[in-house]
Amino acid sequence: MRVLLISNSTQHGSGYLDHCAAEIKDFLGAIKNLLFVPYALNDLNGYTAKTRSRYAQMGIEVESVHEFNSVKQAVKNAEAIHIGGGNTFRLLKRLYDEGLIDSIREKVKNGVPYIGASAGTNVATVSIKTTNDMPIVYPPSFDALNLVPFNINPHYLDPDPNSKHQGETREQRIMEFHEMNDQVVVGLREGGILRIEGKTVTLKGNSARIFRKGQTPEEFKAGSLLDFLLR
Repeated sequence: MRVLLISNSTQHGSGYLDHCAAEIKDFLGAIKNLLFVPYALNDLNGYTAKTRSRYAQMGIEVESVHEFNSVKQAVKNAEAIHIGGGNTFRLLKRLYDEGLIDSIREKVKNGVPYIGASAGTNVATVSIKTTNDMPIVYPPSFDALNLVPFNINPHYLDPDPNSKHQGETREQRIMEFHEMNDQVVVGLREGGILRIEGKTVTLKGNSARIFRKGQTPEEFKAGSLLDFLLR
């Protein structure tokens, strides 16, 4: 299984996918055609055009799943799959509505490269329970693609000791998640990427904070091997 999970599509000071383009190109290797899933945003055509234009700069052709008469056939024929960011609840609901949960999971489990960014990263995990998004629609389940046996909190933000904001920090919200759930949660900071090749997990781009139920959160630097996440 080959999976590239990116915290954010756009990095401060750079354009769409710029900060991770080199990693994407290296990950895809000789693959020159990719299936894009734009369901996390409402403007499917606009999102596809933006993504198609950016991938063209990498020499990769993009087709969007919504442009096919049969979305399942589109997934079946895909050489690689990229699920983009946006609202995680909308994305997961549409994947269920189109009957694509099992199709995508089977395809990726059989070796087709998967790229997720933000919401696309959330749906690659066990569930979407650690997303930052508002539940603007109601999917049939919070269970996601379950490509990896852990959860991720993309765009993870550290507590600011100088802030006067009295709402919950990301750390507190993940602790609340662990009051009711057992999965490990990776707090993936902006610019952070998890690259999974078989049983090897490499943290790239930025550091991450890993939360285990009942344990003190642990810091890991970019370049760390996190193979234990798959156990």
